[in-house]
Amino acid sequence: MLRRLFPHPWLTVLLALVWLMLVNGFAAGSVVFGLILGTVIPWLTAPYWPNRAGMRNPMAILGYIGIVLYDIVMANITVAKIILFKSNAQMHPAWVTIPLDLRSPEAITVLAGTITMTPGTVTAEMSADGRALLVHCLDAPDTDAIRDEIKTRYEARLKEIFE
Repeated sequence: MLRRLFPHPWLTVLLALVWLMLVNGFAAGSVVFGLILGTVIPWLTAPYWPNRAGMRNPMAILGYIGIVLYDIVMANITVAKIILFKSNAQMHPAWVTIPLDLRSPEAITVLAGTITMTPGTVTAEMSADGRALLVHCLDAPDTDAIRDEIKTRYEARLKEIFE
């Protein structure tokens, strides 16, 4: 009965929290409406998710979020320095292919989103076979170092969480 009402309980909680952040308030009406959204949206979309993503190590998510938030702040500072102090001739924009060890579509989506949320990089495309991401970097003098950093810093942790 409870699984039928809340087919994706974590999504319910996440949607309710996102709603509260969007309205920027903690009034009773906002909480109730957030819970309604958090209940109705997963219930309506449940038929489209026949195989829910499993997480092998859900507690590792907190560490991953901390690393991503830290990297976003540091990347903002780096991009500001690039914009303010580097000339176009000194910049090294590059396309980097990231070969994937991940197989879970959810994990690949989180990786692509993480790369895009980090200023200075954007995930542009995934290969047809799902085994590589094409990433554009604002300033990448060493493309191998960028690839290795993404694989060790993000992909390895996502593999621990999802696979």
